Amino acid sequence: MDETPLTTPGFVGKRRRDSGALPPGQYLTKDFPVLSAGPTPSISLSAWEFSVVAENGATRTWSWSQFRELPSEGITTDIHCVTRWSKLGTRWEGVSIDTLLRDVETSAGFAMAHSYGGYSTNVPLADLRSGKAWIAFRFDGKDLEPEHGGPARLLVPHLYFWKSAKWVRGLSLLPQDEPGFWEQRGYNMYGDPWREQRYTGD
Repeated sequence: MDETPLTTPGFVGKRRRDSGALPPGQYLTKDFPVLSAGPTPSISLSAWEFSVVAENGATRTWSWSQFRELPSEGITTDIHCVTRWSKLGTRWEGVSIDTLLRDVETSAGFAMAHSYGGYSTNVPLADLRSGKAWIAFRFDGKDLEPEHGGPARLLVPHLYFWKSAKWVRGLSLLPQDEPGFWEQRGYNMYGDPWREQRYTGD
């Protein structure tokens, strides 16, 4: 692994649960399988933007350079895919959703993540706050590759990995829960791997 020190302004380390235990129905992999709902979009950093849109329409937007000036964190965490693979002790760097929501006034209870390419997924806002989620731009010490969601993806490691939207471009804050891309096609609205919430009704 690349052990080159990270020098992003405000960089701090954070470690998530890495117990070595697997959720029910999962198997361990050392690979990083590539699964997507569509083709990998081409996103130039000069055109990349990330926006947070509150339920009243108020919008905060960051360009790539503005986003990269925000304090970032190192995260070591396990990830679990709904297709049953799990990868333990993965290393990421990203900007906490807490940082992005710091000056956003909202009473919303839910969020919809939107991606370049048209993908979307819903997450309760409580599952994005309190150090639970990030916009990740580095994996294993290197810039996040496009096939894995680069230049930046949502990282919500305590939920099944389809909730960690690749190629993320923004969050819409919602007063009520709404289904995203896979949720409209029969996937669970929440997606807790420890409760095997893979599909509607689980």
